[in-house]
Amino acid sequence: MERLADRLAKRLKELRGNTSQLQFCKKLGVSKSSLHRMEMGEQNVTLETLDALCARLKFDICELFPPSCRSKGKTPRESGRTGRGFP
Repeated sequence: MERLADRLAKRLKELRGNTSQLQFCKKLGVSKSSLHRMEMGEQNVTLETLDALCARLKFDICELFPPSCRSKGKTPRESGRTGRGFP
């Protein structure tokens, strides 16, 4: 299963596109080093930070993460996720 940090990293890179990290971090209200670590999947992002990112981007939390296995036609059981803790 892909880590949430990696999913967030992909999404932030996608959202930034050709915009410089400096311009994008100003839009998000985070430091350039924090944005870099988030884009590398190395930043331990708090709920407060996720909330701030959503507010700045005018997104719902679900819009920050790329589609999961569910949207690819797999059920949680098929993907190894049972919803009961561990697969």
